[in-house]
Amino acid sequence: MNIGDKVVYPMHGAGEITGIEKNEVGGVVSSYYIFRLPMGSLKLMLPVDKVEEVGLRELITPAQLEEVVEVLKAETDQIQGSWNKRFHTNLERLKTGDILDAAAVARNLSRQNSKKKISSGERRILDLSRQILISELVYVCNKTPEEITEWIDELIGLPEPEEN
Repeated sequence: MNIGDKVVYPMHGAGEITGIEKNEVGGVVSSYYIFRLPMGSLKLMLPVDKVEEVGLRELITPAQLEEVVEVLKAETDQIQGSWNKRFHTNLERLKTGDILDAAAVARNLSRQNSKKKISSGERRILDLSRQILISELVYVCNKTPEEITEWIDELIGLPEPEEN
């Protein structure tokens, strides 16, 4: 990994490695990648020796983008059980760091929320899944977060927001 690389940090989304810093934590000096997310200007520090452990991965290729599109357009998965069971199932999918899992969670919860408002816990999972998905697609498609958000909503089949 090098400064300037764009990578995906599971449970956070895609961002750019903007630097490497040494910091002391608990009397131990370690090197950290400085990782910036495009959405919200969040700055994360990731220990260099923990990259494999946390599952940092490269962005998908433009060729893999078609798979994401197919997932977003696919039928909604029917997860049985209470909202709590759905919450944990969706959370586990996001922890994989796989963009196809994030796309499926975003699709399912977006459609469910458009029909009947989802719980606040599921709303947090929906927001996180969309952040993960949008942040990576911003880099892959070279578009703004707003353009990607609109495109995702079209693919999922959500109604356009009403103007006030």
